[in-house]
Amino acid sequence: MVLYTVLALVTVQRVVELLYSARNTRRLLAGGGVESGAVQYPFIVALHAAWLVSMALLIPPYTAPNWPLLALYAALQPLRFWTIATLGPYWTTRIITVPGAPLVRRGPYSIFRHPNYIVVCAEIAILPLAFGALELAIVFSILNASLLSWRIRTEERTLIARRKLPS
Repeated sequence: MVLYTVLALVTVQRVVELLYSARNTRRLLAGGGVESGAVQYPFIVALHAAWLVSMALLIPPYTAPNWPLLALYAALQPLRFWTIATLGPYWTTRIITVPGAPLVRRGPYSIFRHPNYIVVCAEIAILPLAFGALELAIVFSILNASLLSWRIRTEERTLIARRKLPS
């Protein structure tokens, strides 16, 4: 039953992140922030929910995990937390920008332009693979890549003016 334990932990983590994101989103919007790509958000939430539910329903519960892959998944979490901590009150699961505010270019943003998306892409592939679900890893990686392609284009258009501001 390692599968259900892992899925429960990932679900709790995601719910906590959504609560933190919602709080930050409310505060940013109240402070003059502007949301872009709102139409994309339900698709992203649905993808992540379907990813977790599909693993719970389609992977036999007593499937032995691939421990090195689970360790790799766990090793991604510090990068996720580093990304969230670096953005602090600006981190949200939506695209919210505060006009005139400089971009954050420290922490993982000094190395990667979209560190959270790198983590998510890896997670979506690795977790199903850790339980032998190659098909789920492929399907959800393709779906995620499609959504992220759309989202990153939107985010880049939204942030272009702010990229010109001093950090």
